[in-house]
Amino acid sequence: MAIFAAIMPTPFPFSLSRHLGEGQVIPAMPLALEADRTWSRRHQRALIRYYLESGAGGLAVAVHTTQFEIRAPEHGLLEPVLRFSAEEVRRHLDPERPFALIAGVCGKTVQAIAESSLARELGYDAALLSLTGLGGASDEELVEHCRRIGQILPLVGFYLQPAIGGRRYSYDFWRAFVEIESVVAIKIAPFDRYATLDVVRAVAESGRTDLALYTGNDDHIIGDLITPFPWGDPPRRIVGGLLGQWAVGTRRAVALLESVKTEERSAAAWSALDASLTDLNAALFDPAHRFAGCIAGIQEMLRRDGLVPSRACLDPDEVLSPGQSAEIDRVLAAYPDWLDREYIAQNLGRWLAD
Repeated sequence: MAIFAAIMPTPFPFSLSRHLGEGQVIPAMPLALEADRTWSRRHQRALIRYYLESGAGGLAVAVHTTQFEIRAPEHGLLEPVLRFSAEEVRRHLDPERPFALIAGVCGKTVQAIAESSLARELGYDAALLSLTGLGGASDEELVEHCRRIGQILPLVGFYLQPAIGGRRYSYDFWRAFVEIESVVAIKIAPFDRYATLDVVRAVAESGRTDLALYTGNDDHIIGDLITPFPWGDPPRRIVGGLLGQWAVGTRRAVALLESVKTEERSAAAWSALDASLTDLNAALFDPAHRFAGCIAGIQEMLRRDGLVPSRACLDPDEVLSPGQSAEIDRVLAAYPDWLDREYIAQNLGRWLAD
């Protein structure tokens, strides 16, 4: 028996703030690579069509799950992947359907300006702004950096966990960040409840009601979505997710989010679902080895479904950790209702067709 019925979004005139505020499933897009690490546009197209037809409300491209190495000169894939993804979304998306195209932007200010300018030129709606390239910059320097990028594109703030390159950001930083008028959302992904509360409280105490909170805490997705946080009137909530986890099982994720919005379940029932989804995530994201296999784990799941041709990554050292493949076997057997395997099998041939 399926955990949730699949739900498709109801179209309405597009406004980025309104769309994000309604709460969306936004997958962080993986990169489709052949075994020899060449880029497969055919499989990339299939992935995009899968996300669109599953009911995703947006797509994040050139983010961690897409592999930061696309920016390296020897690969030269940043512009091609951003361009191809935007073109394919526009090609296959109903023009009346709202959809948020979000480009990952990183690096020091000069690089971030170049990347956000490219994304704007290609028709992206917002920049998911990573601050990992700014090292030991002060809060004031970080906010000024964000303000400059926010003059180019609307901003989605990003609290990335330290284990994969993030750092700790203070309440004071987030309180100053949300004063930037072009901020439309924040992805909260520190994998830390204290840090998560800092962001929610900063947004609530700013008085901004036009700024959407999104979970990136793959270890606590449902817990984030069902919690009415104790600030604001009404209490602030995390309304959707921008997640590498939702690059797999996307149709189920859409049904989950709709269920959170509309269904009454006991705290125990939600907690049980949260535990099963977190267990599934652990096999993919590899916390047992400090997330060393997180990219390869997602690639492997998609490879098994035929959506990508291999689990290869641009970095040859990005591989499954010892025992990770067996863990993926275990969760596939334990939690089939979190996955879209039958749905993908029914549609894969069509998605792969030109």
